[in-house]
Amino acid sequence: MTITYKVGNSLYINITNRCTNACEFCVRTQSDGYYAPNLWLDREPTVEEICQDLASHDLDVYDEIVFCGYGEPTCRFEEMLAVCDYIRKATKTAIRLNTNGHANLICGRDVTPELAGRFDTISVSLNAANANDYQKICRSVFGEAAYDAMLAFAAGAKKYVPRVVLTVVRGTIPDDDIEECKKIASSHGLELRVRDYIRKEQ
Repeated sequence: MTITYKVGNSLYINITNRCTNACEFCVRTQSDGYYAPNLWLDREPTVEEICQDLASHDLDVYDEIVFCGYGEPTCRFEEMLAVCDYIRKATKTAIRLNTNGHANLICGRDVTPELAGRFDTISVSLNAANANDYQKICRSVFGEAAYDAMLAFAAGAKKYVPRVVLTVVRGTIPDDDIEECKKIASSHGLELRVRDYIRKEQ
């Protein structure tokens, strides 16, 4: 079971395969794993197992420790925070969360204050310039309401986390929409990062 894996000089943590989106471009629809042979979990690891895995690494040598993997980390919000607290005690290495921004919907409350002191960067997948297109691309279990909730989460997180970045994937939406996404990010006081589409190797 792959809990942690390296990408460049960062250590990624794979804590769940659950996700509230079924994005048409998601890498997990193409392969069992990127940067690791298999990121599908037989079961969700416990907090203790995750921390034991992390303890096997010298956490000080990494640029970042990233919650990502083959699922939405905030589907295990309380466990994620517990692991964050362990990391904070073990190292000064920065912590990043890659997320679809649905944490408030998943938890049924505004969780952004609980991010304070735990994350240095949060990367939120914007993926589209409006709610209708977002639902077509991401197919959220929350329907079109997921889009505004995602933006509200990102804006709320900015109050508690030093850096919050919205992302879109080049090649999955028109270039004109990318320009519109830049305006959306700016209107919320957020950065926009345009990521490259990861395709399965032939």
